[in-house]
Amino acid sequence: MIRILLILIAALAVAACGKADEKGVRVVMETSAGAIVLELYPDKAPISANNFLRYIDQGHYAGAHFYRTTRPDNDPMIEVIQGGLWAPFREDGDEDFSAPLPPIAHETTQASGLTHEDGVISMARSEPGSASSEFFITIGDNHELDFGGERNPDGQGFAVFGKIVDGMDAVRAINAATTRGGEGFDGQLLTEPVAIISISRQ
Repeated sequence: MIRILLILIAALAVAACGKADEKGVRVVMETSAGAIVLELYPDKAPISANNFLRYIDQGHYAGAHFYRTTRPDNDPMIEVIQGGLWAPFREDGDEDFSAPLPPIAHETTQASGLTHEDGVISMARSEPGSASSEFFITIGDNHELDFGGERNPDGQGFAVFGKIVDGMDAVRAINAATTRGGEGFDGQLLTEPVAIISISRQ
C-alpha cells in the first residue's frame, strides 16, 4: 500500500511539473505607458528565452526603453514596437553601443514551431547570430518576420520566444505614439521614448 501511495505521489509531482512547463516563465515589464506581462517559452525557444532571462536576472535592462514603432504609415510590411538598451534618441545616436552579453545563436520559427502572431515578443537582429539585448513585440499577425518571410533578405526570419498575456493596451499605445526620423529609421523612432522602469520574473 505504501509503495502504491509513493508511486501516486510521484506521478502527481510529474504532472504538476508538466503543467508548470506548459505555462512557461512569466515576466512583468513595468513601463511608463503601463504594465506588460509576458509568458516566455524556454521549452520551445531556449536560447532566446534564457538570454532574455539572463538580461533580467543580471539587471542589465536597467535604463532600457522602447524607442521604435512601425505601422502602416511608416512601414507597409510589419507592425511592431522595439525596445532594449540601444539609445538612438541620444544626441550621438548611441554610436558606441555594445550589448553587455555576447550575441546568441539564431532560433528560427521553423525550428521552434512558434510564429509572429499578435502580441509575441521576438529578438531583433541584423545577421543570424547577432541578436543580443534588443527585442520587439508584434501588433497583429506579422508572418513576414517568420522563417521564409520577406522582411529580412536572408529568409531566416526572427526568433519568437514568448507572448504577451496582459498589457496589449500599453503595447498599442506605444505603437500609436508620435514618431520622428533618424538613425536610418524613416519616421519610426519615438519622439518620446517609453521608459522600461523595471523587468522582473512574476
